Amino acid sequence: MMELKTAYVSLGSNKGDKFKHLQEAVNQIYQQVGNVKLISKVYQSPSFGFESDDFLNTCLIVETGLSPSKMMKVLLKIEKNLGRERQKDGYEARTIDIDILFFEDQIITTKNLQIPHIEMTKRRFVLQPLNDIASNVVHPRLNRTVNELLDECNDNSVLEPIRIWLKNPKRNHCFTKFNYLAIEGNIGAGKTSLANMIARDFNAKLILERFADNPFLPKFYEDQGRYAFPLEMSFLADRYQQISDDLSQLDLFKDFIVSDYDVFKSLIFSKITLQEEEFKLYRKLFYLMYKDIAKPDLYIYLYQSTERLQENIRKRGRDYEQNIDDDYLEQINTGYIDFLKGQPDINIKIIDISDLDFIRNRQDYLKILDEMCSFSDK
Repeated sequence: MMELKTAYVSLGSNKGDKFKHLQEAVNQIYQQVGNVKLISKVYQSPSFGFESDDFLNTCLIVETGLSPSKMMKVLLKIEKNLGRERQKDGYEARTIDIDILFFEDQIITTKNLQIPHIEMTKRRFVLQPLNDIASNVVHPRLNRTVNELLDECNDNSVLEPIRIWLKNPKRNHCFTKFNYLAIEGNIGAGKTSLANMIARDFNAKLILERFADNPFLPKFYEDQGRYAFPLEMSFLADRYQQISDDLSQLDLFKDFIVSDYDVFKSLIFSKITLQEEEFKLYRKLFYLMYKDIAKPDLYIYLYQSTERLQENIRKRGRDYEQNIDDDYLEQINTGYIDFLKGQPDINIKIIDISDLDFIRNRQDYLKILDEMCSFSDK
C-alpha cells in the first residue's frame, strides 16, 4: 500500500466569491491530492503587501501519496482551474492562492519550491489558521512550534474568524450509514489494501484476516489434497474467534467496522478445496458456529480479471502463492459469484476493478467509494 505523507497547506482568496473559491479548492485538493484530515476556521484579513480587498484565509492538513514537487504541480493546476494566473513578480488580487507550508519535516530548496514556506513566519494570516490545527508542529529550520511562531510574529494585522465553516468533502461519503462493512475478493484482488485505506480515511475499526500465521497455508499450495481439510478447519476456527471477538467489542473512538473478509468465504473456499463428504461435514460445523454472527450492512465484492490477479500475486511476492493456477483463481471467482447470487438478505455490491489501480491512482479509489455510496443510497 502506498505510504502517505502529511502536508500542511494554506489557502487564500480575495477576488470574486471568495468563500466559494476556498471550498472549490478544498474539493479539488481532496479529489487530486489526498485525504483532507483537518480544516481550520476561515479568517478575514487585510491584504498583505498591496492595496486590495480583504482576504479569506484557511489552512488544511492533507495526507498524500504525492511527492512535494508533484503535489505543487497539482496545486498550481488547481489554481489555474479556479482562474488564477500567477505573476512572476509582486502581489496581486487572486481568486485562489495555495501554498505548501510544511511537508512532514522535510527541508526543500529548489528553483520552483521552498519548504517550509519562506514567508510563512511573517504572515499572521498563515500562522493563525495553521495554529488552529497544528499548533505543536515544529518548523524544521527554526525548531519552533507554530504556536511559538504565532506569538513571535511581528505582523499586527487583525484577523476576524467568519462564522461559516468549509465542508470537508470526505464527510459527504456514506460510511456513517454503516456499522459493519465487509470487503471481499479473489486472491490478489486488493481487498486488504482497500479495507486499510477506508479505515484510515474514515476512522473505522479495521478487522484483517489472520492468514499469515496459518501453518497449513504454504503446505496446502504444495499438496492440496492432503492439507485442504486441516487448512479449512483452522481458518474456520480462527475466523470465528476473530470476528466474534471484534464485532462484540465496542470501540467508542471509531465510527464503524470494516473487514477485509466475510465469514462466508469459508464456505466458498471449502466447497472448492474439499471432497464432497468433507464439505458436508464442514458445512454442518460452519452453520453451527456462525448462526448468530452479525452480517455486514454492505458486502463489497471486488471483481478482478485473472490476468490482473496473477500480476498482483507476483508483485506482492509471497513464495507459496507464486504457482497458483489460473483455473484455481477462476474457480474461486465462480464460487463467489454463485454464492452472492443466493444471498437475497445481504446488501451486495460487485465492483469490477479490472481496469482500476486504486492504490496508486486516487481517482480510481474515489470512483470505488462513489460506487459504494451510490449503492447505499438506493
